[in-house]
Amino acid sequence: MATVKTRDGTEIAYKDWGPKDAQPIMFHHGWPLSSDDWDAQMLFFVRNGYRVVAHDRRGHGRSAQVSDGHDMDHYAADAAAVVEHLDLRNAIHIGHSTGGGEVARYVATFGQPQERVAKAVLVSAVPPLMLRTEANPEGLPRDVFDGFRKALAENRAQFFLDVPAGPFYGFNRDGAKILPGVIQNWWRQGMMGSAKAHYEGIEAFSETDQTEDLRAITVPTLVLHGEDDQIVPIADAALKSITLLKNGTLKTYPGYPHGMLTVHADVINADILAFIRP
Repeated sequence: MATVKTRDGTEIAYKDWGPKDAQPIMFHHGWPLSSDDWDAQMLFFVRNGYRVVAHDRRGHGRSAQVSDGHDMDHYAADAAAVVEHLDLRNAIHIGHSTGGGEVARYVATFGQPQERVAKAVLVSAVPPLMLRTEANPEGLPRDVFDGFRKALAENRAQFFLDVPAGPFYGFNRDGAKILPGVIQNWWRQGMMGSAKAHYEGIEAFSETDQTEDLRAITVPTLVLHGEDDQIVPIADAALKSITLLKNGTLKTYPGYPHGMLTVHADVINADILAFIRP
């Protein structure tokens, strides 16, 4: 994979497929995965005439396993480094889960001020804030995220099997069709990354308040969320985000899990395509 070096010297790996003069779509992956999580989307959109770009977040996938910078500000700045290196303009930014937070911070901080963004899509995304606080009583209690940290520190390999085999794709629901390859691919992507990046990333995705990022976004933004998301519950995410966005469209999916972009790729891809086409 090609790489770009950020301002703090971190090497970020990225893919860049399709015609260089086509409208670019940049994909931002979720925790603790890599750009490979977008395979179904990248193949679909490149076949539909788009230039598709996806990077591995710092400490994830094939990017450098640096010690520091595992926070939303660095995530957004690293994405901006890829965008600027490739000189992407009129771009559509699509983020899943933590990647949705990265998109929100990137668009508000870099993309709009630089006039590089056309539209944004937030899929099962973490904004505005996952953690329960006095101002966010609907959020998840800190114990949930402390449990993630404990499981990761004690046995990351097992934790990274339990998450995709259970709630991430809804495989723990009665009647669910289990897809072992999907579980193994989640594990493969996770174990490529840095344990420290993953551990510190839990704070980034759970405690970063992105209310002001969402309020700052003016480009058309599509918010997609599964109504049976057991990782990022819809009530404290999409249903709040849509009230903060100035130009947002919300679409929800009964029964769909957090990892719907993989197990329901045909539906999600078609809905995104309908949104981004002129």
